[in-house]
Amino acid sequence: MRVTLVFLVALFIFTLSAPQAILAQQLSGRVYYRASNQIMIRIDSAEMNPEEIAEAHQIMKKPWERNFILTFFQTESNWKQVETIDKESTLEQSDGMTINLSGREDQVLYKNLAKQSYAQEQEFMGKEFLIKDVLEPTEWELIDETKKIGNYTSHKAIFTKIVDSRRFSIGMAEMENVKDTIQVIVWFTPEIPVAHGPEDYYGLPGLILEVHNGGRAFYCERIELNPEQDPIFIHIPKKGKTVNSKEFQSMQEESMKQMMKRYQGKQGEGSKIRIGG
Repeated sequence: MRVTLVFLVALFIFTLSAPQAILAQQLSGRVYYRASNQIMIRIDSAEMNPEEIAEAHQIMKKPWERNFILTFFQTESNWKQVETIDKESTLEQSDGMTINLSGREDQVLYKNLAKQSYAQEQEFMGKEFLIKDVLEPTEWELIDETKKIGNYTSHKAIFTKIVDSRRFSIGMAEMENVKDTIQVIVWFTPEIPVAHGPEDYYGLPGLILEVHNGGRAFYCERIELNPEQDPIFIHIPKKGKTVNSKEFQSMQEESMKQMMKRYQGKQGEGSKIRIGG
């Protein structure tokens, strides 16, 4: 059964018109998620011996894990990483390249479902940016499957789309344009009637508790509803130079082009990548 976002919104409004509407309008909470991301990097180096390559592959098989908090009111939410002392999920610098997988713990994603907009703090190339743009609608397909996540009955939904993406590897003259098929599977519970979810997932008639997107996944571990001792506060990001998503993507692509020029022709020299974790 394919359900458009318009129908879902209508269903959601109908849900709020039921006797639980008063509760829903006052609903606030925190949801604690564990995020798992399977690292996939292709290693092709003339300088790495078989033992080093085998070790690197073993390290990459270990899932990168971090904890996040979704803080929400009825139509607004914050998404941010939980502060941690563990800094092991960073790639060590080698041959002038450094990749950080842990992310910035002070960066916040703010979503406003009533205005269909978001704001996100992002650091790039040592500079602070504030990405502000509209939320992209998702055409969810509801699946007739349920399961228990904690005390909540959760329903399955998926969406599939084909996106344009670009790939790059050392030695390539230019980025390769490819088509990627993305399928996301989520589990949501109408028992918590808010349309929020982890990261940029939203738009279902109930809180999204679990997400699976290829090697990436989010798992709900704990929920606090209407906490009285520590009331909910929603932070609206304001730090950084304001850009929209297309402008920020263009900056990333330009940086990738510069990297390609830097490493062009090095396929014969080899490179070594070390991954901590």
